[in-house]
Amino acid sequence: MNPGLGTYLNLLWTFGLMSLLAVGGANATIPEMHRVAVEVNHWLTDAQFADMFAIAQFSPGPNVLIVTLIGYQVAGLAGAAAATFAMCGPAGLLAYFVANFFHRSSRSFWPSLIQASFVPVSIGLMAAGGYVLAVTVDTSLAATVATFAAALAAVATRVNPLWPLAVAGLAGYFGFI
Repeated sequence: MNPGLGTYLNLLWTFGLMSLLAVGGANATIPEMHRVAVEVNHWLTDAQFADMFAIAQFSPGPNVLIVTLIGYQVAGLAGAAAATFAMCGPAGLLAYFVANFFHRSSRSFWPSLIQASFVPVSIGLMAAGGYVLAVTVDTSLAATVATFAAALAAVATRVNPLWPLAVAGLAGYFGFI
């Protein structure tokens, strides 16, 4: 793997901009990550992207690990470092300055209004991420039914979401999905 300077600049630019849109965390930008990594730059296939997402979610640590995995796939260790820095650096700086600004104007009503307005945006972005991942990995009717059943069980019941996921995982392991 011998990436050029353009590859690193592309990683820095892509994930630097994306970090500023990560309202609610890195998972809120999953649809854009997928679009950029799979459809625009062809760094990954759909299956590789889904696998990297699963590894990042399964691994201990922050959800931003998917960015590290994408950077590693594109340009090795230096690419992993560049992508991770780009995803964490600008967002961290912005959060620092916004928190400082909100702290100084804590007696005003509008900081809480702004914070409350980001809740539906964050939920919408995360729902879009779930949709993109479902479309990416649900390649059969059985997989689509399992996805909807697990989502419905998680939303409509008090059952721990790990149980429907475990059942779906076993069904996949034994070839039913």
